[in-house]
Amino acid sequence: MFSLIDMLGRACPVIDIVDVGALWMGEQDLAYRALLKHDRFRLIGFEPVAAECDKLNAMGRKGQRFLPYFIGDGTEREFRLNNAPMTSSLYEPNRRLVDRFAALGELMIPQTRERVRTTRLDDIPDIDAIDFLKLDIQGGELDALRGAARHLQRAVVIETEVEFVPLYEGQPLFAELDQELRRHGFLLHALPGTSGRTFRPLRDPSNPAATINQVLWADAVYVKDFSRLAVLSAEQLLRMAVIVHEVYGSVDLAALCLQHYDAKTKAGLWQVYIQRVTGATTAPAPPPLE
Repeated sequence: MFSLIDMLGRACPVIDIVDVGALWMGEQDLAYRALLKHDRFRLIGFEPVAAECDKLNAMGRKGQRFLPYFIGDGTEREFRLNNAPMTSSLYEPNRRLVDRFAALGELMIPQTRERVRTTRLDDIPDIDAIDFLKLDIQGGELDALRGAARHLQRAVVIETEVEFVPLYEGQPLFAELDQELRRHGFLLHALPGTSGRTFRPLRDPSNPAATINQVLWADAVYVKDFSRLAVLSAEQLLRMAVIVHEVYGSVDLAALCLQHYDAKTKAGLWQVYIQRVTGATTAPAPPPLE
């Protein structure tokens, strides 16, 4: 796969990335890692566990800054720091459910609890804009979205963790997040990763985190409504094309964004892009736009 960022050169816009739940799990777990290979990004991350946030800032990665905020809807909540920090949450683990599964309940045991004030993304002056929003805060994703209505007007791609069963007491599930995102003009684009566990007592000794069929959660990618791309600005269309190409390899959707971009700017990018994707010396006539 060629790089669309390299193809655009200095004409490539800067991509503003916001990572909510930025706990370091290794570069392979960064949804946006492909964008970090270039210098056309700005990243602000939020990791509420202070020690983990300090680790991220200590890495000194260029163009990246991390703040120890509890992102949510602006209300006061109780934060549970669990024995496995990646499962820590503003929601109580649903013991009746999670203890049914291998290699799950034992990772969700609260060690400390504290009352905290959550902060809305729309209220954080450090955030100038959001193009690509990544959410992974163990059940708190809908709260974060409800605190980001202003920024969601510009954002073009969101990758969020979604749960299909209540791993935490009272947490919103996939259907509720889907409804909220559609209300803000987004549609589901991809499910790049689904995860589950086996029901006890069965488990795979070589991979305790494996499942047979039971899906529990997934990463879900949403994009601005691809049936209404004409309402987006030229800048939004170009940023969306860059993100879906570089991060997800969605060359078909990127091509559609570039076709709409050309309709607004007469830049002629669609033909060049199609030739790069297909390896053809000439591009076919573009399909009609809506």
